[in-house]
Amino acid sequence: MLEIQPKTTATPLQKGDQYIAAAISSVVQDKKCLSEGLKIFEEWGLVCKPQNLIDRSWGYFAGTDEVRFADLHPMPPSPLIAFARGGWGAARLLERKQPWEPGWLLGFSDITSILLSRVSAGFDGAIHGPLITSLSKEPDWSKERLKALLFGVELPVLYGETWTKGVARGPLIVGNLTVATHLLGSRHMPDLKGAILILEDTNEAPYRIDRMLTHWRLTGDLKKISGLGFGDFHECKNNIEDPEESARSFSIQEILMERCCDLGIPILGNLPIGHCCGNAAMPLGRSAVLNGDKGTLTVLPS
Repeated sequence: MLEIQPKTTATPLQKGDQYIAAAISSVVQDKKCLSEGLKIFEEWGLVCKPQNLIDRSWGYFAGTDEVRFADLHPMPPSPLIAFARGGWGAARLLERKQPWEPGWLLGFSDITSILLSRVSAGFDGAIHGPLITSLSKEPDWSKERLKALLFGVELPVLYGETWTKGVARGPLIVGNLTVATHLLGSRHMPDLKGAILILEDTNEAPYRIDRMLTHWRLTGDLKKISGLGFGDFHECKNNIEDPEESARSFSIQEILMERCCDLGIPILGNLPIGHCCGNAAMPLGRSAVLNGDKGTLTVLPS
C-alpha cells in the first residue's frame, strides 16, 4: 500500500486556539449562515481572528487574487483556516508558489483544488468537510465528526452502498469531481497510485459526469487507485423536456456504475459526503480502509 508521508502533521486543536475565516472563491453574501457557522466554532472554544468577509468583492470573486491569496496564506500562520463558501476562484490562486504552513484547511466544493494541492505538496491537514456557511445546516453527527477530527478524536466508520466487493487500503483522496478533473495533468493533483478516491458533485447533468469520468479513464488515473467511493451527486439529473429523449437518458447512478464498476476494485456508492446534509469530514492523505464487503469506509488512526 502506498503511504503519503507528509512533511508536517497537523496538530489537534485545543480550546482557545485562534483560527482564520477565509473567503477565496465567490462573494460571501449570506451573513446569517456565516454568523451561525462562526458561532459553532466559538462553542467549540475556538477564537476567530476578526475579518469582514461579507460582500467583499472583485467582480464575482470574494476579493482580488492578491486579497484572496492573503486569506489562504495568512501571516502569522494559523492552526486552522476555515473557508466561508465555495463557488469559483480558488484554483486561480494555484498559479502562484504556495508557501504552505502546518495546520488545518477546511472546506469542500471549489476548495477541492486547494485541498488537493496541499496534499500534492506533501502537507497534512486538508479536510474535505463543511464550509462555515454550511456548517449550521449539518446534522449533529456531522458536526461532532468535524469537531472530533479537529481535536484529535478517532472518527466513526462511514457507511455506504456496496457496488463492487473487496477491501482496499490506501491514502484518502476526496474531492469534487468537476474541480478535480480540471487538475488532472497538473502538479496540484496528488499521486493516485494505491489511493482510495472519493468523488462528489452538484448540479451537473449525467452526460457531463459521463464525460468527466471518461476523461479519467482515458488518462489512466482510475487504473491507479485501489478503491473508489461516490458521495452525493446533488441535483445531477436530466432536465430534458422531450419525453422520448428523456426516456433514452441515463440516471446519474447508471452513469457512475457503468463508467466504474469494471475497474476490478471495491466501490461504494451513496456515501454521506458532498453537497448533502450531512457532509462527513474526511482527512485527505490519511490512511483509510474501504470495505466493499461490509459497505464501510474507515479512517485509520494517525
